[in-house]
Amino acid sequence: MSKQAFEKAHRYLAQKKSEMTAFSDYLAAHPELSEKEYESSRMMAEKLSAAGFSVEYPYLGLPTAFKAVKRSPDGVEKKPVVAIMAEYDALPGIGHGCGHNLHGTMALFAGLAVGEAIGDISGEIRVIGTPAEETDGAKVQMADAGVFDDVDLAFMFHSYAGESFADYRALGIDGLEFSFTGQTSHSAASPWKGRSAQNGMILFMDALNMLRLHMHDYCRMHAIIKEVRGAVNIIPDLAVCQVETRAPDKAMLAGLTEAVINCATGCAAATNTAVSWKKFMRSFDAMLPNLAAERLAEETMAEYGVLCTKNHLPTGSTDVGNVSYRCPAIQPELAIASEKMDLHTREFASATTSEEGHSALAEGAAIMTDIALKVLTERERREDILREFKSRASAV
Repeated sequence: MSKQAFEKAHRYLAQKKSEMTAFSDYLAAHPELSEKEYESSRMMAEKLSAAGFSVEYPYLGLPTAFKAVKRSPDGVEKKPVVAIMAEYDALPGIGHGCGHNLHGTMALFAGLAVGEAIGDISGEIRVIGTPAEETDGAKVQMADAGVFDDVDLAFMFHSYAGESFADYRALGIDGLEFSFTGQTSHSAASPWKGRSAQNGMILFMDALNMLRLHMHDYCRMHAIIKEVRGAVNIIPDLAVCQVETRAPDKAMLAGLTEAVINCATGCAAATNTAVSWKKFMRSFDAMLPNLAAERLAEETMAEYGVLCTKNHLPTGSTDVGNVSYRCPAIQPELAIASEKMDLHTREFASATTSEEGHSALAEGAAIMTDIALKVLTERERREDILREFKSRASAV
């Protein structure tokens, strides 16, 4: 029965190859920023609904999120569940420089292919539309709401260049906005009456640079000045900046973020100003590894001639990290170009619509389909994946 399901799914992908390519290229030509992916999400939700999925759209109060579900009609009460996550937001000024148009389409069509075959096996396939990965991270809210709590494996592929790998590690991230406030005064006539918010912020920036000396390996910290209110002849009474801290585990991230806040309060005291802070984005968790699921991904990729490199250090951040603490979750990286290039660039955006990118799209959709079907049909595999998840999650 499962062999029939695999064959049916792959026939579907073969029939939809041109449509898949056209869909990805359309998203590339019409990029939509985080939380404004109205057309991208609508088109995906409509395709899933037309294919017989039960679709909630909008979802969880998020206008551009959706949840699409298709179950086998076999009467089995506790079915295995696989969730495929789809991303589709673009970057300002660059477009799809992270490849969301390509791997979002890959996720969509893999989900549709599994949906075509779900009648031949016992299981449930969910395609979750997850907007705003580049900013506020809808997966964080979804994870907190329990969307993934009953899932046997949640996964997606992410576009990459130069190499492919399943052992993706992500840094946790906090994003804080600091507002320093002071007192205006004439810069020449009575500067002693003023308290410069700008001085507080500049001292804070210097303090952050000194703090970097003491950061643990793989930690990152970066800041940008957003606003200084005033003029050259007015002591500034408001200065605003944003700081992101990143670390490879929760405890380390909490410690680094606390150190940054201590720097801010100390610099405010030193300059006789005041400082307040707030989150400007939801916190992303570091990725909780699941080696059993990663082995499944590596084996399946190898069946298509995609050989994975190993032992990757944590670099960027993703809201998939939050999902990984609620259920087994992975995010393999798939090369859409043989040449190494940086993500978040116009060159990478162009690679998503290249012939090589199109080939990776079709191949990735097939690999994702096989991973999902293997989890749905192989009980021992599911149990191994779940066992490791429970062991790691309990140790955190």
